[in-house]
Amino acid sequence: MKRKTGFVTQDDVLYPHLTVIETLTYAALLRLPKKLTKQEKIEQAEFIIMELGLTRCRNNVVGGPLFRGLSGGERKRVSIGQEMLVNPSLLLLDEPTSGLDSTTAQRIVATLRGLARGGRTVITTIHQPSSRLYRMFDKVLVLSEGCPIYSGRASRVMEYFGSIGYVPGFNFLNPADFLLDLANGIASDARQDDQSEYHGRLEQLDDQNSTKQLLISSYKKNLYPPLKAEIHQNYGDPIHSTSGASSLRSCENQWTTSWWEQFKVLLRRGLQERKHESYSCLRIFQVMSVAILSGLLWWHSDISHIQDQVGLLFFFSIFWGFFPLFNAIFAFPQERPVLIKERSSGMYRLSSYYFSRMAGDLPMELVLPTIFVTITYWMGGLKPSLITFLLTLAITLFNVLVSQGLGLALGAILMDVKQATTLASVTMLVFLLAGGYYIQHIPAFIAWLKYISFSHYCYKLLVGVQYSANEVYECGLGMHCSVMEFPAIKYLGLDNKWWDVSALTMMLVGYRLLAYVALRMGQPR
Repeated sequence: MKRKTGFVTQDDVLYPHLTVIETLTYAALLRLPKKLTKQEKIEQAEFIIMELGLTRCRNNVVGGPLFRGLSGGERKRVSIGQEMLVNPSLLLLDEPTSGLDSTTAQRIVATLRGLARGGRTVITTIHQPSSRLYRMFDKVLVLSEGCPIYSGRASRVMEYFGSIGYVPGFNFLNPADFLLDLANGIASDARQDDQSEYHGRLEQLDDQNSTKQLLISSYKKNLYPPLKAEIHQNYGDPIHSTSGASSLRSCENQWTTSWWEQFKVLLRRGLQERKHESYSCLRIFQVMSVAILSGLLWWHSDISHIQDQVGLLFFFSIFWGFFPLFNAIFAFPQERPVLIKERSSGMYRLSSYYFSRMAGDLPMELVLPTIFVTITYWMGGLKPSLITFLLTLAITLFNVLVSQGLGLALGAILMDVKQATTLASVTMLVFLLAGGYYIQHIPAFIAWLKYISFSHYCYKLLVGVQYSANEVYECGLGMHCSVMEFPAIKYLGLDNKWWDVSALTMMLVGYRLLAYVALRMGQPR
């Protein structure tokens, strides 16, 4: 049923960096059935743009709070267009005119009226429409505290309430204002009975609740019976309807596109949307400046300054533990409204979204650390060996992926950026202290903390590939000592490298699996 029904939320849930044509094209590729070719789906998106009058702004970005894009009315029409792509027989809208000026609101309702004239059922909630908007409605349903007080032709509403003794106090009143007053129980000055009858009933209707109850009772007595009879006449046996619904539900289980097609479209859309964030000048400047500054601080340090070199390797593990972690925390909380909306309409599988998000984040998550390590490694005077450099880079990138996985898991579990950031700060502080650089004699009862710290394993591996057992360093006046006897390295214990790799691998898989499970539990199927 949900693929035959369109629902437009009150708030326009759209990607801000996509243009109108991109937004509707990606929606068409995901929502339209696989029997249509890609070109036919694109043509359907173009048709919707023409039908909703969006041709002039088709190449404009949607926009958001921080940068200018479409107007409020244009954004609303794009939201409507996303639902119109599947040609729904029923279109539901939640306050489509909220926050719009009267002229824009009239254009939106006129658009909806045109869609209704095309053979679709359009149902919308609306508060305080102008008299011009009200005249566009075919039927209205008025609710008071969730209970109907009128349902029928919009043109007959005044006639009905007049028949039960409620009329406006003057002739030229907006019917919508009058209906809102009645729905809130404000009707004491709108009775058109004679004075004696008015005073006789005043005690019964002296509060708004009495008025509401009277209106609800009048609806049940006058309007509900014929409405019920009409429904039974038009839709017949409820048992037959139930079997039809079962067959609809069975059809819903069939996705409109394959998993691989969903993955490709979502990957392209994600790269298009996030390229402005991932490749932002500020982010690149941040990494480049830290890389150059680090290279200058550790400029051409050699093994005679082994303490400095070990400190640089620990900095690698910590910086590329913090940076991707805090970037990843924002991923799912920011996209949650879009994810809920699109998943509710049966647009794609959660797994295809999740893996496309993982793949889309890889380029920038790996490019920046590569640039950083390349600059800092050679400026810092670490071992001038291509093999050692490549191993150092591989370990750092591995650390980045594990850190990013933890950030995704925290964001998916909490779905609150403030809470997730606070928890991540505490977690990374623990990992920092237990990493093995600052404290080398941790009490036994708390020494287990280092085994849950991915920074600890990364640090051990970086030191392990940088130094070999036969290397020596100058440890005194003309004396040379084995690198393996240096206190910081001796404490780490550079054996069991494969155990360290296995631990990082388990964390990599475990964090990302945890993030997926958290998303699955928090999302509609």
